[in-house]
Amino acid sequence: MPSFSSYLHNSLAVLQLTLDDQSLAVNMEHAIHATEAALSKGQPLLVCGNGGSASDAQHIAGELVGRFLIERKALNVICLSDNAAVLTALANDYGYETVFSRQVEAYGQGGGVLLGLSTSGNSANVIQAFIKAKEYNMTTIALTGKGGGKLANYADILLEAPSNATPLIQQIHLMIYHYFCQEVEKRCANSW
Repeated sequence: MPSFSSYLHNSLAVLQLTLDDQSLAVNMEHAIHATEAALSKGQPLLVCGNGGSASDAQHIAGELVGRFLIERKALNVICLSDNAAVLTALANDYGYETVFSRQVEAYGQGGGVLLGLSTSGNSANVIQAFIKAKEYNMTTIALTGKGGGKLANYADILLEAPSNATPLIQQIHLMIYHYFCQEVEKRCANSW
């Protein structure tokens, strides 16, 4: 088992790869711009993920509906991962792979944005949500691990952490979405 020091060095190496990835910086700007544009027109940002990514999706929605760093109007952000009754009813009645796509069908709007988190990029229910979002002419943003998995094929904007190790991907995701929340909040507050 690696030592704590070794784990931190591995984390720093992935962080350095993230810092050096200019395409990630460009894609991040596209994601922020698309989200700010949608929210400023009253269109929703829908967020989803499984497991730890479900918690991250809830975190993102909480920060943008509430307040991340500054006081401003609440933003139209809906977490598709947080209603246990909806999740279990849809999983039971339609199959687990539909729990997010059915909600995109319910809450999605043309011009809105779907942000899906999947460390592997292969979560069937997140992929199905992206397919449904495309039917609604929504912008899709995927937050994944290295390569983006199958989800990369359905994403308009890919934000990939440069690792295949789930814990390291999750660490980078936290930094990515904190910056995303900061900039979306700032730009929406300034434009309203």
